[in-house]
Amino acid sequence: MEENATTKLKVIDLRKGIKILWKSRITLAKTLTIAFVLSCIYIFSLPRFYITDTKLAPEIESSLGKGTLSSIASSFGFDIGEMQTTDAITPLLYPDLMDDNGFVTSLFSIQVVSKDRKIDTNYYDYLENGQKEAWWCSIFNIFKQNTLKDNSKILDPYNLTKEQEEIAKEIRNNVSIKANSKNGVITITTEAQDPYICKTLADSVRSKLRTYITNYRTNKARSDWEYYKTLTQEAKKIYEQSRQKYASFADANTNMALKSVESKLEDMENDMQIKFNTYNTLNTQLQAAKAKVQERTPAFTILKGASSPTKPAGPKRMLFVFIMLLVTFFGTSLWVLRHSISDIFA
Repeated sequence: MEENATTKLKVIDLRKGIKILWKSRITLAKTLTIAFVLSCIYIFSLPRFYITDTKLAPEIESSLGKGTLSSIASSFGFDIGEMQTTDAITPLLYPDLMDDNGFVTSLFSIQVVSKDRKIDTNYYDYLENGQKEAWWCSIFNIFKQNTLKDNSKILDPYNLTKEQEEIAKEIRNNVSIKANSKNGVITITTEAQDPYICKTLADSVRSKLRTYITNYRTNKARSDWEYYKTLTQEAKKIYEQSRQKYASFADANTNMALKSVESKLEDMENDMQIKFNTYNTLNTQLQAAKAKVQERTPAFTILKGASSPTKPAGPKRMLFVFIMLLVTFFGTSLWVLRHSISDIFA
């Protein structure tokens, strides 16, 4: 009973542990040196990369009659008023565009130029041939069968070759689109091995996104505009033909006082007037459709422009080497002390 009641506290004897480690200092030095060399070889072989971002706020077309619903939601702590829109694709869905091959492959043709001007090509070719890689990847690629794509082949976004699919996957890793659910601000983050290319990519993705949103928002209005443009051109052509016939007939019968001629002129004038009214009405509708396109074209506010990064974002070489040395030290220490743990814990 007395032994059960007495609790024996185990105390770590650091002196014994330090003495044992000191005796094995050569082993520790060797392992740390090997870890340092291997870590440096690995981390310094990885190419450095840069990251930049840009932010823009697209115009959101609010739906009508949202006031009451927004007020009720606000009383419960929800804010739905800001993100309500009549569009099927809201800003919250813009990040999903990176899942669409059509949008991703539109980035293939972006023209990129490196900081040292040694690279001046399209983004597809840059990802395929212009990027730096670790030395072991270069060795591996020597033995890898090179089945390079035929650039003359027409690109089908939804029927990509294996090489094109790999490039598209790499683009998805290099480009990130995020939307703030509260204010709709879109953040585009890009990554590249060259700071100038990184900035160019961010600006290009922002431009492509703006174009996509604009085309989507104005698609119906542009279709109506083209429709009325065709009708107006046809109506104008018919009116001009009628006007020319009337003028020719009137000139040919200037000195004629026949009732039949006067009746014919009157009929032709009335027909010309009807055709003019038709043309004038369609032209008015054409101008309204044109104004509708302008009305539907969204406005964008660039909250933050993409800047050329001055410092690489990674890899963190010093941090990596330090962590590897720390892991090696603790691993080696545990291995050295594995037979003396019972002595250390008194």
